[in-house]
Amino acid sequence: MTIILRDKAALKAWRKALGTGARLGFVPTMGALHAGHVSLMELARERADVVIASIFVNPLQFGPNEDLSRYPRPIEADIEKLEAAGVDALFLPSVEDMYPPGASTFVDEAMVSLPLCGAERPGHFRGVATVVLKLFNLVQPDVALFGQKDAQQCAVIERMVRDLDVPVEIVRGPIVREADGLALSSRNVYLSPEDRAAAPFLYESLAAVADAYRAGETDPEKLASIGRSVLAGSERIALQYWEVRDPQSLGAIAKVGARGALLAVAAHLGTTRLIDNLPIGPED
Repeated sequence: MTIILRDKAALKAWRKALGTGARLGFVPTMGALHAGHVSLMELARERADVVIASIFVNPLQFGPNEDLSRYPRPIEADIEKLEAAGVDALFLPSVEDMYPPGASTFVDEAMVSLPLCGAERPGHFRGVATVVLKLFNLVQPDVALFGQKDAQQCAVIERMVRDLDVPVEIVRGPIVREADGLALSSRNVYLSPEDRAAAPFLYESLAAVADAYRAGETDPEKLASIGRSVLAGSERIALQYWEVRDPQSLGAIAKVGARGALLAVAAHLGTTRLIDNLPIGPED
């Protein structure tokens, strides 16, 4: 049975009772759980004695014209998934509990957060970094798990943890995909049948570029142009960016060298924004 902790006071009491003898794994989420989230919980179970998840739709990371009000919140189904995954506790706070009146302190990461989604969604990663640091302070985990699908989010959190000396190990879980390659996302439920049929082109573009890299191409712009050309064949895909970037800083690179690269794409299909990525490197 998963214990549900509905406010910070309950979480603090649970954490105090747990003590320091057990290794604690933490999976922060915004709910609408799918197999990708469950894979992180399974990974947490392998790396920790006790596993806690959180569900909190964080208003700070949504822009004024984004989907905060309609973001899916199937809490009962989510709790069933948590219990099936053997998660020991769920932190389920309200917005008012997480952000007291007059809250005016935020966390800004000023390099990794700027390109890619940071350029398209101003303020998004400030909201992510702020809530994740708050959650780390409350939960005090030994290890926290995040999905590689949100590669820039992972990079921002890793940089924040490094720069601010936060005592938590960050682990990235691999992307979980549908049979046709579409990365699992809570936002996939918004796709119309026509847009859902076009969505796998995102992964196809990444795979085509990985093939070109394995064939010897290392010029980032030439590789990105291959990815863009794959998506140009679908009129339903409105591309935001297709980039080849440094895997850690997410800065521009002159060529794909020994550090490898991150292939990253974002696009709108109808009103739904999807992202995907694929790391490449010498091991390929």
